[in-house]
Amino acid sequence: MKKIFPILLLTVFSNWISAQTNSEKFKKLFADNDTTNIKILLADWEKSKPGDAEFYTSAFNYYYSNSKNEVNALEKTQRGEESLELLDSAGTIAGYMNSYIDYNPACIDKAFFYINKGIEKFPSRLDIRFGKCYVLGELANYKDFTNEIINTVKYSTTIKNAWLWTENKKLEDGENYMLSSIQGYLKQLYDTGDDKLLENMKQIGDITIKRYPANVEILSTTAVAYMLTEKYDKAIVYLKQAEKINPKDYIVLSNIAQGYTRKGDKENAIKYYELTEKYGDEYSKQLAKSELKKLKN
Repeated sequence: MKKIFPILLLTVFSNWISAQTNSEKFKKLFADNDTTNIKILLADWEKSKPGDAEFYTSAFNYYYSNSKNEVNALEKTQRGEESLELLDSAGTIAGYMNSYIDYNPACIDKAFFYINKGIEKFPSRLDIRFGKCYVLGELANYKDFTNEIINTVKYSTTIKNAWLWTENKKLEDGENYMLSSIQGYLKQLYDTGDDKLLENMKQIGDITIKRYPANVEILSTTAVAYMLTEKYDKAIVYLKQAEKINPKDYIVLSNIAQGYTRKGDKENAIKYYELTEKYGDEYSKQLAKSELKKLKN
């Protein structure tokens, strides 16, 4: 699946004209890290062209980028695999040298002030909404991350998926573009390994499925979140919905089999493992054979 995510550095697609546009000026100054002239440009831009959507994305990019500060600190706990382990004279771990990104609250607040204004003024600009989602994910602010995705899904049905992207260009196949990104965000939540975020996955999945009931990947991913929270019946309902759309999707079939196994429904578990064995790739076939052997014994 092709996943599409917003980028923070603006790419300008407009035709070159004799005088640079504000977007082009910003891109050049941003690349040069010329903060003094960026501030001058943004102040003039906001005053002279408050109806320019690119101003809000540019201001957001600037303040978000300016908020980041790399910190190196000696701490008792390890923050990540790249942390440097420090030993005392006895060879015992004394602490860790951690490197991480800290954020300036004032700059972050200003960044969100501008991106929220951008969404308010230009609600059909999907890049603005997804730019906000990207940063919320970087900040691990998963409550607002989830709410912004849900708001985007709801608004998409309001405008019949007629999304715009940078420079107010119409987004081709806006529905699939958005849904592929939603699937990416669900996977992002799952990949954190934080069980509490399974609830966020279910919230996003439920809203999306209600409005877009034919997306197999979102049905399947949301079902996994329900499966992992032991809501097997709900998981199977979504998976059966996905099966109707693609009866030979072996991942869906395997997950249905797993749901029935966890429920203790041996007959249906066998049925769906046999279907997995029939339609699956080599790995899935071997897994299905192994599970069938256990169930039939």
